[in-house]
Amino acid sequence: MHQEFDRISLDMLRSELADRNMRYTIETYGCQMNVRDSEIIAGMLDAVGMKSTEDRSEADLILFNTCCVRDHAEKRLLGNIGALRPLKEAKPGLVIGVCGCMMQQKEVAEKLYRRFPFVDIIFGTHMLDRLPDMLKTVFSGERVLAVSADDIHITEGLPSHRPGGSSAFVNIMYGCNNYCTYCIVPYVRGPERSRTPASILDEIRSLAASGYSEITLLGQNVNSYGLDRKDDTTFPELLKQVSEVDGIRRIRFMTSHPKDLSDELIRAIATLPNICHHVHLPVQSGSNSILRRMNRKYTREQYLAIVKKLHEAIPDVELTTDIIVGFPGETEEDFLETMSLVADVGYAAAFTFKYSPRQGTSAAKMSEQISEKEKQDRLQRLNALQLEMTQKNNEKYIGVSGEVLVEGCEEKGEGLAFGKFSNFKMVYFPGTPDLIGTYQRVVVERTRRNSLVGRMEGEDK
Repeated sequence: MHQEFDRISLDMLRSELADRNMRYTIETYGCQMNVRDSEIIAGMLDAVGMKSTEDRSEADLILFNTCCVRDHAEKRLLGNIGALRPLKEAKPGLVIGVCGCMMQQKEVAEKLYRRFPFVDIIFGTHMLDRLPDMLKTVFSGERVLAVSADDIHITEGLPSHRPGGSSAFVNIMYGCNNYCTYCIVPYVRGPERSRTPASILDEIRSLAASGYSEITLLGQNVNSYGLDRKDDTTFPELLKQVSEVDGIRRIRFMTSHPKDLSDELIRAIATLPNICHHVHLPVQSGSNSILRRMNRKYTREQYLAIVKKLHEAIPDVELTTDIIVGFPGETEEDFLETMSLVADVGYAAAFTFKYSPRQGTSAAKMSEQISEKEKQDRLQRLNALQLEMTQKNNEKYIGVSGEVLVEGCEEKGEGLAFGKFSNFKMVYFPGTPDLIGTYQRVVVERTRRNSLVGRMEGEDK
């Protein structure tokens, strides 16, 4: 179900808060989808007259946007909430809220609601558009616990507060239908729902008009975009439409599920001039046995065949991935198959994790759970190998010239500016803050541990 955001409640709350000069801070955990949700929340808070601050002690509203994919994010959250008790006691009018994926789990949300009575508002991932009404309730003195598993919809026209710069995230779909056995996302984000091409393109045109030139299209599995709709617009077709928007120089996307990465998509990346030559392609394991237990729906051989197609069609493509070690039942032989796949593919980078059981997933109930010690040992070995692969990958760039979108400048060290090539390689070079948001041609001269170092073309060595 698609609906337009109703601004009436927003305007009413703004009127109520007109003379209160309130400040807010949002602390975000997890993936880019959560970052984008926080931008929307910030947009609504801006629209009711609040101002942002990074200082908790200045804030009248502190909101934690949570992640439940990894165990460490939960532990960090609980520690941060507990640390706010003295601040709440000293400042009774302070509003503390928790939202996001963790709060979409009803039992977890209710437990946190009971454990931390000084938390004023808890709401799940499907309730963002209700925030003005929920805050109105909180400001009247009532606590709010709002977790809905049934009313799943897409709301267009929500306000947004994006950080300055040239890059922006754009959701193209929500939810996931894959049900990998280790993953909680389908339970907290719901089934796949695609935005209409028109709404996506309208948002991107507006961003281009505001000076954004790099767009990252977001979805749990962007390759299945449009399958839930009747208009037959596939993800490759959407990419073509986005690529035609004036002012958009770079288009990125994430995340791609290997089982749905089509030849049509590979052709689109290879032929459309402003699609970045970078594909984030999570493999999770190099063992067919573990891939089956994970319900990934592809084999090692099928994955490697996709990698081969990508390199043949796009010679300068860079691949990154996600890998889990210590999945239930993973033997040393299974782990070595992952290691050999990493060596064979030669990823530019890998995001590696120890398996952590997620309540409600089938993997959490599996026998043959791996010890923490074994997980840590495997993670260290995998990271050491991937560092070798990254450094080997980096060496081929020495002497190469490419276009960098400047993202920022180091505050310490050599005071270098930094940004990325189109294919996601991070590059550092002598530069000043006035370059941020511009495109500069940089020649690579040496490598760092996980990045490249060079100089702008025309600058003296």
